[in-house]
Amino acid sequence: MLERLRKIGPGAMVAAAFIGPGTVTTATLSGARFGYTLLWAVLFSVLATLVLQEMAARLGIIGGKGMGQAIREKSSKPWSRLLAGFLVIGAILIGNAAYEAGNITGAALGFSSMIEAEKWIINPLIPVIALVAFFLLFSGKYKIIERSLVLLVTVMGIVFLIAAVMSRPNLVAIIKGLFIPHIPENSLLMVMGLIGTTVVPYNLFLHASAVQEKWSGAERLADARMDTYISVILGGIITAAILITSAVVLHTEGVEVNNAFDLANQLRPFMGPAADWFIAMGFLAAGVSSSITAPLAAAYATSGMMGWPGDMRSQNFRAIWIFVLLSGLVFASWGFKPIKVILFAQIANGILLPVIAAFLLWTMNDPGIMGTFRNRRTQNIFGLFILVIALMLGLKSIITVF
Repeated sequence: MLERLRKIGPGAMVAAAFIGPGTVTTATLSGARFGYTLLWAVLFSVLATLVLQEMAARLGIIGGKGMGQAIREKSSKPWSRLLAGFLVIGAILIGNAAYEAGNITGAALGFSSMIEAEKWIINPLIPVIALVAFFLLFSGKYKIIERSLVLLVTVMGIVFLIAAVMSRPNLVAIIKGLFIPHIPENSLLMVMGLIGTTVVPYNLFLHASAVQEKWSGAERLADARMDTYISVILGGIITAAILITSAVVLHTEGVEVNNAFDLANQLRPFMGPAADWFIAMGFLAAGVSSSITAPLAAAYATSGMMGWPGDMRSQNFRAIWIFVLLSGLVFASWGFKPIKVILFAQIANGILLPVIAAFLLWTMNDPGIMGTFRNRRTQNIFGLFILVIALMLGLKSIITVF
C-alpha cells in the first residue's frame, strides 16, 4: 500500500486543481443552504471525473499526446482546427484567469486568517502568493511541483476530514444525500457549481500531459489508473467533508453565510480556537495548490493546440502560464469580490464541460491514436451518459439564468 502511495503524482495534481477556494466556498454554501441534500452531486462529480480522467491518463501514456495536441490532430480541416483552437484556448485561458484571481485571493485570505491579521494585509499578501506559484513553475522541475501539490492535498485532507468528524454529522442523512438525488428549489446553480468545481475541463489537459512527465509505456498504465482512482476519490471525500461540516454547523435558520470562513465561527463549539486555524489552513492550501495548477493546465492546453513543445522550460510554455498568473494577480489586486469571480468561473466551466468531454470521447475512439487501448463499449456508454447529463445541466442552467 505504501508503495502505491509513493507512486501518486499526476492524479494528486488533478485533485489539487479541483479543490481550490471555489470548491471550499461552493461546498460550504451548498451545505449551509441545502443541508446534506446535494451530496449526490458530489458523488456524481467524482464518478464522472474518474471516467474522464482515466481516459485522459490513457491518452497521455498510450497515445503519447496531450489533449490539446490530440484535438489539433483530430481537427484536420483548417476551419475546424481554427474553431477548435479558438474554443479550447479561449475557454481555458479565460476560465483559468478567472480561477487564478480567486485562487490567489483565497490563499491570501487563508493566510491572513491564520495569523489573525487585519484585512489590509490581504493586498500585500496577494503578490507574495503569486511569487510562490511563479518560482515553483519557473523551476521547470516536474518532480518539485508534483511533490508540493501532493503535500498540499494531504494538508487539505487532514484539515477538512478532522473538521467533519468533530462536527458529529448524521450518518443516515449522509447516506440519503449521497444516493437519493434531489434538486431542491433554487438549487440548480449550486448543483452546477458542485459539478463545475470537480469535473474541471482544464484538468483533462493537465492530466494527459502530466502523466507523460512521470510514466511511459503501456506497462505503466496500471500505475496511472491507481494514481487517478486514489487521488480523485480522496478529492471527492474532501469536498464531501466540507459540505457535511457546513450542513451540520451552518444549516440553521438565522445563520448568515457569506463565505467559507463563517464555517470557522460555527465550528468553535466543537473545536475551540483551533477552528480558525483549521479552516484558514485548508483555504490557504486550496488557494496555493490551485494557483499553481491553473496556469500549468493553460500552458499545456495552449501549447498542444498551437503545436508547440510541452516542455516546462520552453519560452512559449512559460509565456502562457506567466500570462495566466499575471492576469490573476491583476484581477485580484483590483479588488474583485472572490466569491463572485469564483462562482462565475465554476458555472462557466460546467457549461463548457460537454464540449471538452465530446472532444475526449472522439479522440479515445480513434484507433490511429489509441490502437488496441481505445475505448471499450462500456467506457463509451459511461462517457456518453456523463456527456448527456452535463449537457442537460448546462442547458438548464442557461435557461434559468436568462
